[in-house]
Amino acid sequence: MKADKIALLWGLFTTFLRIGPSSFGGGYAMLPTIEREVVHRRQWIEESEMADIVAISGSAPGGVGVNMAAFIGHRLAGAAGATVSVLGIMLPPFVIALGLSLALAHAQGHPKVEAALRGIQAGVIGLILLAAYQMGRKAIFDKATLGTTAATVAALLLLPIHPA
Repeated sequence: MKADKIALLWGLFTTFLRIGPSSFGGGYAMLPTIEREVVHRRQWIEESEMADIVAISGSAPGGVGVNMAAFIGHRLAGAAGATVSVLGIMLPPFVIALGLSLALAHAQGHPKVEAALRGIQAGVIGLILLAAYQMGRKAIFDKATLGTTAATVAALLLLPIHPA
């Protein structure tokens, strides 16, 4: 394997390893982090392509963040790139969840732990709102897309319709 391919695979792994901890709250919470890393910092993907990547990743089975990692990794380095990207993005949440579940078993019901979890929930809501705003800026470009978006949000909020 060539040195530049190894360097790219290592870059994919370490980039998604750093992104992985932002997955608390689900894949959509990590979209701003993924965009900052792969579009602005590393310049692996064009900004105009991010909405397409999000749409494809969201429509495929599985978590959107993991799907995005696989898609970006595969696009840049084939099957090996997809593999190292998925491993990188999944390893931190796995280790964190394992550690937290062990710690929570001992600290369950403690007021400071409960307060910290509420704070994490607020942060996750903020990340999801930021991702929605950024996606909306790119996806809503005329009156028709604005009307469709407004109607969809209204239907989801006001009617007993499951999002799936």
